[in-house]
Amino acid sequence: MNRFGKFMSALSLGAMLLVPMLASASAEEAPAAQVQPGGSAVKTDGQTAAELGLLIGDGGGVSAEYLSKGTTRIQAAIISLRLQGKLDAAQTYAGTDNFADANLAGTTNRPILAYLHGNPQYGWMGEGANRFNPLAPVSSQQLYKVLLETLGYRSNTDFAYKDTESFASGKGLALIAGTPALTNAHMATALVESLSASTAMGHSLFDMLQEEGVISASAKLPAGERISLRQDAKLGTYLADGHGRTLYFFSNDANNLDACQDQCVANWPLLSADALQIPPGMNAADFTVVTHANGKKQWMYKGWPLYLFIKDAKPGDTLGEGVGGVWFAAKPDYRVMIGKNAELGSYLTDSQGRTLYYFDKDTPQKSVCTESCLANWPAYGTGAGSVPSTLNAADFGTITRPDGSKQAAYKGYALYYFIKDVKQGDATGQNVNQVWFVVDPAKFSGTSAGAAAAPAPSAQNGKTYHIDIKDYSFGSGPLTVEAGSTIVFTNYDDMKHNAVAVDGSFSGPLLAKGETFTIQLDKPGTYDYYCQPHKSFMTGQIIVK
Repeated sequence: MNRFGKFMSALSLGAMLLVPMLASASAEEAPAAQVQPGGSAVKTDGQTAAELGLLIGDGGGVSAEYLSKGTTRIQAAIISLRLQGKLDAAQTYAGTDNFADANLAGTTNRPILAYLHGNPQYGWMGEGANRFNPLAPVSSQQLYKVLLETLGYRSNTDFAYKDTESFASGKGLALIAGTPALTNAHMATALVESLSASTAMGHSLFDMLQEEGVISASAKLPAGERISLRQDAKLGTYLADGHGRTLYFFSNDANNLDACQDQCVANWPLLSADALQIPPGMNAADFTVVTHANGKKQWMYKGWPLYLFIKDAKPGDTLGEGVGGVWFAAKPDYRVMIGKNAELGSYLTDSQGRTLYYFDKDTPQKSVCTESCLANWPAYGTGAGSVPSTLNAADFGTITRPDGSKQAAYKGYALYYFIKDVKQGDATGQNVNQVWFVVDPAKFSGTSAGAAAAPAPSAQNGKTYHIDIKDYSFGSGPLTVEAGSTIVFTNYDDMKHNAVAVDGSFSGPLLAKGETFTIQLDKPGTYDYYCQPHKSFMTGQIIVK
């Protein structure tokens, strides 16, 4: 079975997303590389924490809703007492001396607070003035302090509180470091991570919890490769392995899953493991396994095989980013990716490697593909997301279709799928009727129809300027441009914004995060404008010479 799948046999008119169905293939048609679901070999931290009884959840169990909720101090304290085998004793504690704000925790939790008040050795001593602040959020520093004490290390003896996270990192606890307010998903990751950490007595926490009956004697320590999400100031969020090493995508894999061979694999080792442990926020179904023609297996994410880079020497290194214009950090939020093959060169794909096209009859900000055309060339609609580092994020946005729906665009031109692309690497829409083409990001500058509809010569000689809408601002100071220039507004805020000229020269739609609006100004003058929802403080000015 191929990884690309067949498209739905029926697509609603104007559909904004193409939904694939799995395609069957005969043995003769099967590609050399075979892809299978990851299945039970992929588990989220939430699943593992629930199976081991480390997290109980609420009325709906350890659900996605539960994992998205913030973790409170009383909740974290209950979990830490469970780890130490003291929860039953705390729940039945009869002592009456308690924290002054114990009533905030509810009737059933007051004995637990009284127990903690009388037993500060379990790591919960309150926050001063005899207050516990049970409903306050918990930071990673606070949680790691308690986990370290569960492991047998003592605050103010083995480590200073201010050094908690650096000391914890040395003990293998670092996946949620630097988080000021934890969610239950963070809690699940920290708990699963801590199972492999060594206690002060030299054995793992997992072994200790089994010996004390906290974890079932038949349970197994989570095995396999850890997938983590790391942050980089330039790249944003990306995938890493259990040692913090960056994982990468290879553009050539869009056309051939066996593209990386021999010396390529020596420089870019495959991510191979019997199982994966992933963060709660990730979808286990996004991870599959490809068996290459040579029999080697490799994990894939969203249809892209995962690699390491031999030159990345330490956690956080991203030296493979952009190498050769075909290697990119594996990220969970790509809106587009770059595919490559010998015939077409580089071309745009969606986040799962499906080929994207432009229609040569379209003009900037306008799609003329409707009805039967749209049924055969479904619109690619996507919201905000990152792009490969070799591309300019400002070139990506959306247009508004005649029916009001949104469609992804590159340099102002609409992007489409082709209904006849049914398997991995297909680009059968290339040059159909001499009006449909893949998008080579290095060469694409517009369509023939766009060039024919270009403004007067003065406008054709104009430049393109970008106004980035960030932090409720159009930027500092007025923008000065030449007559005939193109100005592209891009919204980077979570809140919707638009740009409306005071004199009515232009009026843009409300832009969601990542969306764009393009104007051309041919007449010299001063154009004051504002954001309609925030016009009292969010204004700008364009001076056309």
